Amino acid sequence: MATDKLSIVAYKTNKYTGKSIGKVGVKINPASYSHKHQVNYCSTIPTGAANTPLKFSSMPPETISFDIHFDATGAIPNNTVLVETQLKQFKKVCFNFNGQIHEPNYLIVSWGSLVFKCKLTSLSVNYTLFKKDGTPLRAKASVSFQEAIDETMINKIANKRSPDLTHYVVVKAGDTLPLLCHEIYGDQFYYMEVAKHNNIANFRNLTPGTKLYMPPLK
Repeated sequence: MATDKLSIVAYKTNKYTGKSIGKVGVKINPASYSHKHQVNYCSTIPTGAANTPLKFSSMPPETISFDIHFDATGAIPNNTVLVETQLKQFKKVCFNFNGQIHEPNYLIVSWGSLVFKCKLTSLSVNYTLFKKDGTPLRAKASVSFQEAIDETMINKIANKRSPDLTHYVVVKAGDTLPLLCHEIYGDQFYYMEVAKHNNIANFRNLTPGTKLYMPPLK
């Protein structure tokens, strides 16, 4: 398979390491693909209120979707594989239940700059051309994939700083204690309590490289 074709490689876990357990490529690249990002907000309006501020709720996994064309008419050079056989191989790698891991495979979809770690969530096949006996000669598979990464990677992406968790920060040039408190707690006025926990006498003069303990605060 040429390296410029879209390919899908299967793995047993969402760490995507070790030997792959399957691979499938397309003969015809998609004409386009959709990459969806979403942010959810709580927008319930109290009774009697004219409006309400948006409050962050969550960030669902990203999704991608595109169409894959399968062809057995001879239009693709050196391709004599039946459409049903091509689809069967695609489903074996991407869709079918894997008894070893008790779920469908984890996948990496790769094409150009796109490298997407995911699972297949939707597959819809539309057959468009047939032999006289009804054997499919062409089919279009509309597919959707949802991001599927492990917890370590999720935490790295989120870089979550919650005020009810313990944090350690290393002071950089230009940092001030009120600024650090604002970044972590969302309120600069916790600086006196943080200064007390770190035995800091002069909170206005922090030494770069100093490791500070940022305690969990209510």
